[in-house]
Amino acid sequence: MTDVAVVGFAQSPSVRRTQGTTNGVEMLVPIFKEVFEQTGLSKRDIGFWCSGSSDYLAGRAFSFIAAIDAIGAFPPIHESHVEMDAAWALYEAWLKIRMGEVDTALVYGFGKSSAGQLRRVLSLQLDPYVVAPLWPDSISLAGLQARLGMEAGLWSEKDLAEVAARSRRDAAGNPFAQLAGDTDAAALLDTPFVADPLRAHDIAPVTDGAAVIVLASAERARDLAERPAVITGIDHRVDSPGLGARDLTRSPSTTAAGRAAGASPDVEIAELHAPFTHQELIVRDALGLGEQVRINPSGGALTGNPMFSAGLVRIGEAARQILAGNARRTLAHATSGPALQQNLVAVLERG
Repeated sequence: MTDVAVVGFAQSPSVRRTQGTTNGVEMLVPIFKEVFEQTGLSKRDIGFWCSGSSDYLAGRAFSFIAAIDAIGAFPPIHESHVEMDAAWALYEAWLKIRMGEVDTALVYGFGKSSAGQLRRVLSLQLDPYVVAPLWPDSISLAGLQARLGMEAGLWSEKDLAEVAARSRRDAAGNPFAQLAGDTDAAALLDTPFVADPLRAHDIAPVTDGAAVIVLASAERARDLAERPAVITGIDHRVDSPGLGARDLTRSPSTTAAGRAAGASPDVEIAELHAPFTHQELIVRDALGLGEQVRINPSGGALTGNPMFSAGLVRIGEAARQILAGNARRTLAHATSGPALQQNLVAVLERG
């Protein structure tokens, strides 16, 4: 089976609110144009299109079909969709190329969180009999997870503040990030709680946004990018949806996905999809990443968390470091579901 490489990546700015429609067309058109300019490809050259989004979030049925308006009615396309973060759409597209069905694919994700009640929407993914009727929101569940880790002595409030401060400092050079607040860990600890023990800096600012990645077979990639980012391993695993059926301070699915993808401590850069500060610590531990690994040089999800594309952005940012010549081996992680329930890990190397 052929190797697959990332040859193009673009994203829209992470903003609190956009004026566009919930199908993401206004966000997608400019970034489609950007990746076509990067690669020299056109719509006719794309063998497979795959998207990730949520009809629940958009508040309308088949919103992903409406998003195809950003592609155009002609020429006809081969298209698919996943009802989750577009990192999983990338996995589907990766399989299409691996199996030799196509030699190029375009993956995109979008979400307009400002259009509805996000916390209520996310509650719908919980156990429908025991948990969902209580309507716990994602921040409250993350607060429970963070408290369990603190009581177990795995991290402290200071550890969480240091993660937030570092992310904000790194995001200063990222024009797509949603920046807000202090970058001094000590000052962050003086702010009030939002969901004890989480403060505002511990919680990713949920934003509207979109992202797109172009994949190509290794042979085709050499003609499209000077330094293609070859996906040498990718896998995703899932933990129990029952919050009381697993240890929330650990992420066995991340460990299993990382092992299957060939993750190792010698990666230079890791882009981790951690919407809460303590979740970065959980994922780092699950993947065995040491202090020598630079974590989230883009600022990560803590400085901009566009729903249903933030995981794809992590893969794109990890690939961008290789495409730009800044690294030879990187790692990307995406998550979905409550309290790190589902996790995807990809390892990329310079082709």
